[in-house]
Amino acid sequence: MLKNDLVLRAARGETTERIPVWLMRQAGRVLPEYRATRAKAKGFIEFVKSPDLACEVSIQPIDILGVDAAIIFSDILVIPEAMGLPYQMIESKGPWFEKTIQTKNDIDELIIADENDLHYVMKAISLTKKQLDNRVPLIGFAGAPWTIFAYMIEGSGSKTFSKAKQFLYTQPEFSHLLLEKITLSTINYLKGQIKSGADLIQLFDSWAGVLAPEQFYEFSLKYISKICDAVQPLVPITVFAKDAHYAINKISKLNCNVIGLDWTIHPATAREQANEKTLQGNADPCLLYADKKTIKTETEKMLRAFGNKNYIANLGHGLYPDIEKEKVKFFVECVKEFKS
Repeated sequence: MLKNDLVLRAARGETTERIPVWLMRQAGRVLPEYRATRAKAKGFIEFVKSPDLACEVSIQPIDILGVDAAIIFSDILVIPEAMGLPYQMIESKGPWFEKTIQTKNDIDELIIADENDLHYVMKAISLTKKQLDNRVPLIGFAGAPWTIFAYMIEGSGSKTFSKAKQFLYTQPEFSHLLLEKITLSTINYLKGQIKSGADLIQLFDSWAGVLAPEQFYEFSLKYISKICDAVQPLVPITVFAKDAHYAINKISKLNCNVIGLDWTIHPATAREQANEKTLQGNADPCLLYADKKTIKTETEKMLRAFGNKNYIANLGHGLYPDIEKEKVKFFVECVKEFKS
């Protein structure tokens, strides 16, 4: 039995004594303790593949920030690597793929990954679950198929992902073929995470917002739906489709429990469209650059707007590395002390 199951109960739509809170990228460079652990590895990918180090940084935010859930430290791009498309993480630039997907033959060469291809993540989850000792739930995660597809085609991050979108327009049949392979790999991966101890799952569609609505429905939401159908009977699942405001009502009809929101949508608007699903979010991470008075005022405004039912407090995106740790901790305390 979890000693603190607030996030799990809120995800299931149950009543909670207070609003639960955790933060995207809480296990990251905003913490000096994370940076010290990170220095033990030669590179980022080695860091991700070390279950002991991943476990260590996954637990740090529980002890340091007092958040109500841990999220396993990993990277969304472990899926393309497991499928046969390795990547590098270039310091100050981000991910880079030496080889990209350009033809049907490239797609045919990819495998459908299973949990054994990502054994180091499973080990990290098992270790973290054991060391958490039931203090809080552990969140597992994966990138949504469109977001993974975008990196596999583009080869790196992009403001527009124009190469990936070009592929959708010019090679729709092959696009679906690749998305299906990613989806099946992701389902295997997430089922492995759950078997290893993940209490709930979050699906990150970080680049949903670069797609027009009809493209999002065809090339993203369809595959997110397949993943939700496979995962939700096992544990609660959160869908975070950044900037896809137009899709909240459609997302609410998926077999998911929680809808993650970025900061550019008003809580009342999201509530109207969410069909009583639990909502998660949506403070602008840049709020945490402000003074404490402003952080408190804006945080309480957000909490009042969402209300304390069917709600998990979070940011509308991940923490930025140069935000002060004490400001992050103060935000968490503001949520935990809030009285509606």
